[in-house]
Amino acid sequence: MTDSFLKYIRFEKRVSPHTVLAYENDLSQFQHFIQNNYPENNLENADYGLVRAWIVSLVEAGMEPTSVNRKIASLRSFYKFLLRQEVISKDPMLKIRVLKAKKKLPSFIKESEIQALLDQPKQPFDNTLEGYRNKLMLEMFYATGMRLSELLQLRDEYVDLRNNTIKVLGKRNKERVIPFGSGIVPIIKAYRLERDKMVEKKGHGLFFVTDKGERCYPMMVYKMVKKYLDENTTVDKRSPHVLRHTFATHLLNQGAEINAVKDLLGHASLAATQVYTHNSMEKLKKVFDQAHPKA
Repeated sequence: MTDSFLKYIRFEKRVSPHTVLAYENDLSQFQHFIQNNYPENNLENADYGLVRAWIVSLVEAGMEPTSVNRKIASLRSFYKFLLRQEVISKDPMLKIRVLKAKKKLPSFIKESEIQALLDQPKQPFDNTLEGYRNKLMLEMFYATGMRLSELLQLRDEYVDLRNNTIKVLGKRNKERVIPFGSGIVPIIKAYRLERDKMVEKKGHGLFFVTDKGERCYPMMVYKMVKKYLDENTTVDKRSPHVLRHTFATHLLNQGAEINAVKDLLGHASLAATQVYTHNSMEKLKKVFDQAHPKA
């Protein structure tokens, strides 16, 4: 039933490939735990006690509560699916509770550091397809706040230079249109010119491609972003998602209305966006502590 469940969340629920892989790994790990410790059982007939034993083993192994909670969410979705399919008659997750986890503020890059990386007179990007592509990817992450999966799915016709907008496909294939500043237009034109000159067009119609015209893949982009952030910033976490955090935090720091930021990020609820207001509040507290006579 695992394969049926993964097909269900991929094609009917339309979750991202990254989420499908995470669920698959979680179910595989639970199955491995069962085989090693309770070989007479399997995923389909696991009960509350077996699920709880796995969770306890994860905690004792030192796994972070947030990671354990994600695995709990994977099992919860899986057993709800089995109930709907009438494979099981009782949900083993009913009494399972998530672990308390410390709320961590999203990491973001200082304005001075991101400007130094993208606007410095001597650019760290060479005049090759890779150089133009790397430069534009970093600019787009920071200029639009799009997710890694959204950037990789970006099609050529979705980049509208007449209106300075980009259409992206977010979670569950929900479309949204993001505006961008005119400063990024010459970078888009330079990348397109180099790409069309150096790479034979493929049928996929994707905007970002490898030197062979194939689809770019997540680890390729992740390593590129980490390399430039390692060399040019002091932020602790260095990933494409940090640039998304940076986009949202800088907008709110400059007075952007939170509902507008929510729409730009493609969040389903305001609660997901409100986490960035904590970063803005931390900045205000520092200003207060430094400036107020009675601080």
